[in-house]
Amino acid sequence: MATPAAVIQIPKLVPAAKGAKSDRFVTLRETVDALAEDGFIPQETADKLLHDQRTTPTDDHPLVVVMKARIKSLKPPNRALDIEKLTEWMAARVGMPYFHIDPLKIDMNSVTTVVSSDYAAKRNILPVQVSGRDCIIATCEPFVIGWQRDLGEMLKLNIQMVVANPLDIARYVGEFYNLARSVKRGKKEEALNGTISNFEQLVELGKAGRTLDANDHHIVHLVDWLWQYAFDQRASDIHVEPRREVATIRFRIDGILHQVYQVPTTVAVAMTSRIKILSRMDVVEKRRPQDGRIKTRMPDGEEIELRLSTLPTAFGEKLVMRIFDPDVLVRDFSELGFSTDDFDKWKGLINHPGGIVLVTGPTGSGKTTTLYSTLKMLATPEVNVCTIEDPIEMVEPAFNQMQVQNQIDLGFAEGVRALMRQDPDIIMVGEIRDLQTAEMAIQSALTGHLVLSTLHTNDAPTAISRLLDLGAASYLINSTLLGVMAQRLVRTLCPHCKEKEPFTDPDELKIWHKTVFPWKGEAPKDIYRPVGCLDCRNTGYLGRVGIYEILILDENIRRLIVDNADLAAITAEAYRAGMKPLRLSGAMKVAQGITTLDEVLKVAPPAS
Repeated sequence: MATPAAVIQIPKLVPAAKGAKSDRFVTLRETVDALAEDGFIPQETADKLLHDQRTTPTDDHPLVVVMKARIKSLKPPNRALDIEKLTEWMAARVGMPYFHIDPLKIDMNSVTTVVSSDYAAKRNILPVQVSGRDCIIATCEPFVIGWQRDLGEMLKLNIQMVVANPLDIARYVGEFYNLARSVKRGKKEEALNGTISNFEQLVELGKAGRTLDANDHHIVHLVDWLWQYAFDQRASDIHVEPRREVATIRFRIDGILHQVYQVPTTVAVAMTSRIKILSRMDVVEKRRPQDGRIKTRMPDGEEIELRLSTLPTAFGEKLVMRIFDPDVLVRDFSELGFSTDDFDKWKGLINHPGGIVLVTGPTGSGKTTTLYSTLKMLATPEVNVCTIEDPIEMVEPAFNQMQVQNQIDLGFAEGVRALMRQDPDIIMVGEIRDLQTAEMAIQSALTGHLVLSTLHTNDAPTAISRLLDLGAASYLINSTLLGVMAQRLVRTLCPHCKEKEPFTDPDELKIWHKTVFPWKGEAPKDIYRPVGCLDCRNTGYLGRVGIYEILILDENIRRLIVDNADLAAITAEAYRAGMKPLRLSGAMKVAQGITTLDEVLKVAPPAS
């Protein structure tokens, strides 16, 4: 929360005197006149806004009226006045603290017990923090203050008013109280499994509207809220984790888990059952892990797929939902983090008519996104692209996708054997886990097919030793393996708040020269640091991008692939042939101001 700003003593937009008999709402006239006087907008623009409002009046808050006009500020950097900047300005004008409502940082259970939803909606207020006898309440009407004294006396609380975005207050008054109401009703529900009879595999989100009433099924709305909320927050995974008395809901955003909410365990069980029904899982079976998938459709028509996995734990079923945004399939490779040199090398590998190309890295390093983007590029009408996956991550009409079914002995090896009879040109094997799958991939490559697959290794050269460890013959690896790409994901600096500063930290310079200097020369003079703003939720980072290590097998490397291959020798030869280690790829993005050295060191292993 921002610290109180100094009161600017001017005739307009100043708080009512203490002890004033009547409250008043902020008017558009005083708002635009004050903006003009502060040099944010021309007076002519202020007059035009007033004229337009008289011509076509609306019930919008004055700040919302100004925001919708999309007026560019006269002050640098001359951007359009958005609602948060306007709210922050108004808070400074009236000498009250400014507060940005971040739902991930608000305890919805406690704040919704302070006042009723009707009371909050009528006064345009929202409790945002309760600590002991202190309560912080956000308002967008700083001159409506009569309720503060009355509420403080009634609840025996010390009430502090802060100014918040009027759109957020209106939105979260509905969402917070609806959620609390649904959870409260959910506690009283004892048997949910038999009550839901109508469902579709395609779940239409947002059809029930924002407002809940007594006829709405609370668990249906809780699940609806959970998904919409996760999509709004750019989450990649949703975790529902049962504990003894409460269940924790967490979102993974840019690779970091954030606790979102806690619900009673009984409610979490009902939510899990609802989701299992929608994903066609066995609702009764809770003793063994299950997998499923759901396709959701947002109110704007966008379709998003979720891959589900349940796991029996000490306190019940843990549910993880991985969110797959279909937009990743149409992203340019530069958006994924490929440099021009990386993309040229990768394109050279995948344009071979036959052979094996591997992508390696730990879980969550972006391998699936890279492979799907690659297959999307290769899947022209002239070729037959087939995949065998466990499970199918994203359904894509341009591919022929098959899922592993271990219960009927349909594994990767059996799947590849079946695909070979389907006249394929390109085969994608979800993962090479055993010798049988490796041999089938090799046989496919030997017969003229391009095979893409993944391995879990720390770097690209280790993939060769992993294939040898599985039992694949060295001469067959020599004949078929075209190249290996290792990758990681690093958080990218928020473009709205990152700051440049001289690169002078002695510890970081020591790390730079130790890990980067042998390949890249001198350190940059300046690098960027994370700061934190509303766009990045004060983390300093917004989104993630890949760093890559691409090994292309040439004749010198192939000569080193023998039954007892020396991994260090292969790695050294790969470096001589032009392979950049992961840390160097990350360091180049540090020098470009895309990420930080800490982020690179966190995910990239030291170069051998």
